[in-house]
Amino acid sequence: MAALMAAVQPLLLGLLGLCLGPGPAAAAAPLVIWHGMGDSCCNPLSMGYVRKLVEKNIPGIYVLSLKIGDTLIQDMENSFFMNVNAQVREVCSQLAKDPHLKGGYNAMGFSQGGQFLRAVAQRCPSPPMLNLISIGGQHQGVYGFPRCPGESSHVCDWIRKTLDLGAYTQAVQEHLVQAEYWHDPLKEEDYRKNSIFLADINQERGINETYKKNLMALKKFVMVKFLNDTMVDPPISEWFGFYRSGQAKETIPLQETALYKEDRLGLQEMDKAGKLVFLGVKGDHLHFSEEWFDTTILPFLQ
Repeated sequence: MAALMAAVQPLLLGLLGLCLGPGPAAAAAPLVIWHGMGDSCCNPLSMGYVRKLVEKNIPGIYVLSLKIGDTLIQDMENSFFMNVNAQVREVCSQLAKDPHLKGGYNAMGFSQGGQFLRAVAQRCPSPPMLNLISIGGQHQGVYGFPRCPGESSHVCDWIRKTLDLGAYTQAVQEHLVQAEYWHDPLKEEDYRKNSIFLADINQERGINETYKKNLMALKKFVMVKFLNDTMVDPPISEWFGFYRSGQAKETIPLQETALYKEDRLGLQEMDKAGKLVFLGVKGDHLHFSEEWFDTTILPFLQ
């Protein structure tokens, strides 16, 4: 009798499913957004706009747009002047305390928010990041500072001069965000030795196996490069490529870097497993259409 019931049970359950119809669709994973330089969590023309796009297309989704500081002004200022490692610790604390995220979340970083969220993935595996979408993030850093957004231009003039004078001095590293992902291909040894953020998360001073394990736990790592980018130097950093060491003219893709060949972060293994996604979009830095966002990015969130 027991054997008969064991054989019939799956059939009965299948018939019951047909009678009742499909169950409710699984809720979309929550989304965490981190803005770029000179921006804030809730600007209606940037992160507020993105949040509305996501909520319109994925009803009921929980979206957390990260704010670093008590006010929007502090959030914007911290994108220039708050030590990135401290920012990442603050974000990890926010995520750990948010009950909506305990089952896992997707992450979307814009410009420098892309590499900052990658640091979160590598350093803070709980709650788990499911997919990381980097939109214009500079994963091998920058070696140029041509301009930055809107009313922050006077700040950028000062930052540019500071970076030229001493990006790798301790005082500048500790207090200027953009110096912490400044990557001078003519001074690779200075970069490896003195970069307090990017050189660490890119395994330039040794292999942190935990960083590697945590990044490889991602389902997908999506990197978007703006094909007409005039802000990021070099733009191939958005696909994890960079200048060939020792000069600042010829660039090489991720697959030709030592980071990939030695698989210090697990990117080679992720690439072979189909976990790395390289997307290009026409336009200057962070310039994209709603149609492109809906058709290209939203599928990774659903």
